[in-house]
Amino acid sequence: MDKKSQASAGKCPFAHGANTSLASSNTDWWPNSLNLDILSQHDKKTNPMDPDFDYAAAFAQLDLEAVKQDLRDLINSSQDWWPSDYGSYIGMMVRTAWHLAGTYRKQDGRGGANTGNQRFAPLNSWPDNVNTDKGRRLLWPIKKKYGNKISWGDLIVLAGTVAYEVAGLKTFGFGGGRLDIWHPEKDIYWGEERKWLDATKNRYSDDQDRTTLENPLAAVQMGLIYVNPEGVDGHPDPLKTAQDMRTTFDRMAMNDEETVALTAGGHTVGKAHGNGKAELLGANTEAADVEFQGLGWHNPEGTGNGFNTMVSGIEGAWTTHPTKWDNEYFYLLFTYDWEQRKSPAGAHQWEPINIKEEDKPVDAHNPNVRRNPIMTDADMALKMDPEYRKIAERFYHDPAYFAEVFARAWFKLTHRDMGPKTRYLGADVPAEDLIWQDPVPKVDYTLTEAEIDELKAKLLNSGLTRSELINTAWDSARTYRGSDFRGGANGARIRLSPQKDWIGNEPERLHKVLAKLEEIQASLSKKVSIADLIVLGGTAAVEKAAQEAGFAVKVPFTSGRGDATQEQTDEYSFADLEPKHDGYRNWLKQDYAVQPEEMLLDRTQLMGLTAPEMTVLIGGMRVLGTNYAGAKEGVFTDRVGVLSNDFFVNLTDMENTWKPVGKNLYEICDRKTGAVKWTATRVDLVFGSNSILRSYAEVYAQDDNKEKFVHDFIAAWNKVMNADRFDVKK
Repeated sequence: MDKKSQASAGKCPFAHGANTSLASSNTDWWPNSLNLDILSQHDKKTNPMDPDFDYAAAFAQLDLEAVKQDLRDLINSSQDWWPSDYGSYIGMMVRTAWHLAGTYRKQDGRGGANTGNQRFAPLNSWPDNVNTDKGRRLLWPIKKKYGNKISWGDLIVLAGTVAYEVAGLKTFGFGGGRLDIWHPEKDIYWGEERKWLDATKNRYSDDQDRTTLENPLAAVQMGLIYVNPEGVDGHPDPLKTAQDMRTTFDRMAMNDEETVALTAGGHTVGKAHGNGKAELLGANTEAADVEFQGLGWHNPEGTGNGFNTMVSGIEGAWTTHPTKWDNEYFYLLFTYDWEQRKSPAGAHQWEPINIKEEDKPVDAHNPNVRRNPIMTDADMALKMDPEYRKIAERFYHDPAYFAEVFARAWFKLTHRDMGPKTRYLGADVPAEDLIWQDPVPKVDYTLTEAEIDELKAKLLNSGLTRSELINTAWDSARTYRGSDFRGGANGARIRLSPQKDWIGNEPERLHKVLAKLEEIQASLSKKVSIADLIVLGGTAAVEKAAQEAGFAVKVPFTSGRGDATQEQTDEYSFADLEPKHDGYRNWLKQDYAVQPEEMLLDRTQLMGLTAPEMTVLIGGMRVLGTNYAGAKEGVFTDRVGVLSNDFFVNLTDMENTWKPVGKNLYEICDRKTGAVKWTATRVDLVFGSNSILRSYAEVYAQDDNKEKFVHDFIAAWNKVMNADRFDVKK
């Protein structure tokens, strides 16, 4: 008898027809099926807010100073149900915000604070997030008070920032604008492991080379934000931990100086908790029973909190005064020799040898008792790794410089996934433009409809082919990713390093097109940006193709894109936006471990497109002849360049058969004669083989939906071209 049967024995039967748990789903039966759910997240059915709710407008009504004062009052208090350390929640608020923002990874832009996703699985139950649920619950009265005017994401980050201000740090600023989600994210890959804190070797192609951490992952183990505080796989070795730190922080777009600043600054306040037995803790947040009301890790020892609080298992504060911003962290790190010891919970930690009594912090709940400060393996790495040590020593001798670097790094940590500064809200947004915000200059012109029409004619008569215009516009815009709002056509960075040299952009073709666009630009009395000309060229070509299909349509165009400079472009972080594949142009840079259709879904999700939008774009791009290097796979039409529904008509035609003839290559043959009509890839054929995608393909193949196809393609095209136009009200 299984557990469910045992639990049900002797109980009244109930006709349980709804699939109300996750114990069984289609993916259990067909584990290799495409997860199209990642394209249908966060729709209106899950969102409790009114359809016309405008968060930016609501935030504008917020008394930000009043919120900050309420946060200060909270931080300087202690709640009976969860007593504060040292009479202050500084450490709690910093850690809650840090662990919300610290999941960001530059490889795909996923994670980070933007969505408030710490409220949901799996993050709410990661071992590294023990008791962040208490931080959010402490904030609930403030969230309740200000309601829709401030999101969870904004409130948590603001609480961490205010906590540092209460500690005495001059912070760099704060920008609101994070939009909460209402269910767990379905698109983020956190790793293959099925066990928390599984051996790190599972994430590395060579675990002796810590730079080989599997992409796009940024943490060394399932359930951690960065590195294991006890050392690699729980074995203390600061030099090896330094390797992990360098990799994980780099994947979050932080350099060595920022890494040292964040590590030291994060540990300047608060304490670690390990005064008990980790094995006695109850179920995590997601698994805890209903009586715990969304709180996890119930501790049966003593009071279960305060003196008995259990988190990482490491126990102690890093500095003498854990509620103050000062330079004590470096003073203690460099003044004393440190040795390995065990915490009360049995965790590996480092403690000082022969420390002066006055340098010991007082107990978090008994000011009459002093305790040893502690360091983790990551802290010791700052002392033992030669490069980290140089930086740490400079910070030690120049506290003002340390405070400035940390304040900027904290701002970057908590805002890295918010995209351009035009998305930031509130009076505390810093005036300075930062290179990691991908700044784009504003333009000083507007275009009338007549001027737009005149430019369209110039572009179509320039000698460039329609496919060249469409491909250049697409390649410029396709870099956009809604995970961190980076990339896109605004800024025309496709003409700058590193994008101009990406193989996926066909540099030779790109150079030709850009040269012609610059020539056109130079001939204009009004200097229109190259970014606008790129998009307008593709738009004009799509419009002409639709007209040739018999539909007198006008493709929308919104001017106002600026041209970024090379100096405004962070080449290093932009390298992660390089396309390794593009199903829309039927291109793979090389053979990969995952199927092409899976990569198409990933790219589609990052671009913020739905499954129907993906379907109509694929069908349109194929017949427009926009494949990489003019490849013929998937071009199921005899009217290349005309915006017809031929792709879907021929894909669903039972007069045809389909057979594999090579790696990711198929022939479409006449069922009666066997004659080869077309060739295709997996990305083409999945729209006929997958039941969900086929349902969309059939819609567009219908005789009565030829016009719908054209209008839907134009709508999806326009969405891609304007995805990054945060300067325009959508």
